[in-house]
Amino acid sequence: MWAIGGAVAASAIWGSLLFATGGFSSEPSPDLAGYAYTDDLCAATSMTPFENAHYKTKANTGSSSKDANPQHSGARLKSMDTMWCNVSLEQENASSATYSSTWLYNSATLHRKADPAPEFADNYRAYEKQETSVGYKVESVPGIGDEAYLVTRNDMGSDSGSYVILGVRDGWMTFQSTWSSYASGSSAGKQPTSDEVATMLKTSATETLKRLQNAR
Repeated sequence: MWAIGGAVAASAIWGSLLFATGGFSSEPSPDLAGYAYTDDLCAATSMTPFENAHYKTKANTGSSSKDANPQHSGARLKSMDTMWCNVSLEQENASSATYSSTWLYNSATLHRKADPAPEFADNYRAYEKQETSVGYKVESVPGIGDEAYLVTRNDMGSDSGSYVILGVRDGWMTFQSTWSSYASGSSAGKQPTSDEVATMLKTSATETLKRLQNAR
């Protein structure tokens, strides 16, 4: 009887320890796929594909932090870690007499409380469901993370610019890279096509995600 009673008591103590330490917690364990937070996503962002296309980071226009280029930020929160990087670009042969605007917006999120997988695809598929004057094409992209989607705005001609989004999910990490460019009709530099931009985004994202996995 003592042996049985001792075993019951030991089991009760073990159960209490599991409960106290979260051993019986119903919360799923986040699959971060080896990714780590960095407070400077710009430093981890691969700019090589854009540089090979003859784009360079635009020079700072002032001494204020608001004028800095590139700009980065991040936050470590209870449910997620988030990182951002915004870069203003210009073509190497651009004329100062013409107007052009080119931006690269990157963001990465490490989800710690909820799996982003169930809603990830629909988040991008929703673009092609918009009933507005602006149309989008959405297509899946193989070979990057667990799943990836490319969103292309349809009404942007190659002469005026392009708007392309690449979204990637790898485990509970989500990453988005957005290219937004516009140039006046008299711009001296030839604008890259949406397909060329897509290739640049995919190449940059592949290298950037490798760097985030080695950021520990």
